[in-house]
Amino acid sequence: MKNLLPSRTEREINSFILGLKKAYGGDLLSVILYGSAASMEFVPAYSNLNILVLLKSASLPELKKATGIVNGFKNLTPLFLTEEYILSSVDIFPIEFLDMQENYLLLYGKDFLKDIHVDLKNLRFQCEQELKQRLLSLKQLYLGLNRCPAALKEPLIRSFTSILHILRNVLRLKGRQPPYKKGDLLKELALYFKIELSRWEKILAAKLKKIKINKVETEGLFVVFVTDLEEIIRAVDAL
Repeated sequence: MKNLLPSRTEREINSFILGLKKAYGGDLLSVILYGSAASMEFVPAYSNLNILVLLKSASLPELKKATGIVNGFKNLTPLFLTEEYILSSVDIFPIEFLDMQENYLLLYGKDFLKDIHVDLKNLRFQCEQELKQRLLSLKQLYLGLNRCPAALKEPLIRSFTSILHILRNVLRLKGRQPPYKKGDLLKELALYFKIELSRWEKILAAKLKKIKINKVETEGLFVVFVTDLEEIIRAVDAL
């Protein structure tokens, strides 16, 4: 974790691991930090600490042992799983496990993530399914909110973040190793799909609070984003 996280955050994580060791002993197999906290995009005031805790058993009585430990830390988002659950779920959640595998730090125990294999057929199915679901949601939102364009801003930014997460993995289907930073990711997406890069960059800037967008701009960006997303879905469907 050296140079990746603030010293206070590192102390909190070490304290969390110590609590897990006391609660579980030999039943604690691994503790893995993943996501933004394992990369250079961690922002203490906004980012969550995503931690995978691997146990021999994740039954409710076992999870109950961690209640006091988890509740004692702010912004901590632990995921308690077993090896059996992971191996039986990689085909259902390829995006999630690929994301973990790409940015993680082993903090304790066995490095279980390095040996996980994801079938690209399963990845394509999940990408297409989730993109289509989000497209339908955006259209339903527009139907209900287009008379008040300013109200489109929050769902646009929220959807933009989650859809970028999926599109990173669509690039994998193109045989590319997707960049982690969102600005770089947008440029990479523009190379393979018909998107209005400057508009997408504007949505990202609004998300990062670097610029403010008025209601007219918000509706325009919403329409462009949905239109571009429809084109991307057609391309994914043809893969």
